[in-house]
Amino acid sequence: MATKFKIRKDDQVEVIAGKDKGKRGSVVKIDREKGRVIVSGINIVHKAMKRRSQQDQGGIAEIEAPLNISNVAIVCKKCGATRIGYKIDGDKKVRVCRKCGEAL
Repeated sequence: MATKFKIRKDDQVEVIAGKDKGKRGSVVKIDREKGRVIVSGINIVHKAMKRRSQQDQGGIAEIEAPLNISNVAIVCKKCGATRIGYKIDGDKKVRVCRKCGEAL
């Protein structure tokens, strides 16, 4: 069963563990089954690509590999990397920064 995460697509996140620690990027894709995220420009790996057609270029390509979702933290505009809380605003549930309380 897929798990619910507080991080969503197009969120600005910062890597808090691993070889790219401290780098920031936006979330491109979330794999809820495996608990992993793909962040633009982060965790670049080399992959050998086979030539598929006459025009297609084969060789070694650089792609963004998935990171574990626990290794990224959402970025607040005021505070930087932070955790997410929720607040009920009227009849809407809004994600807020745990440090300063600003809506994300």
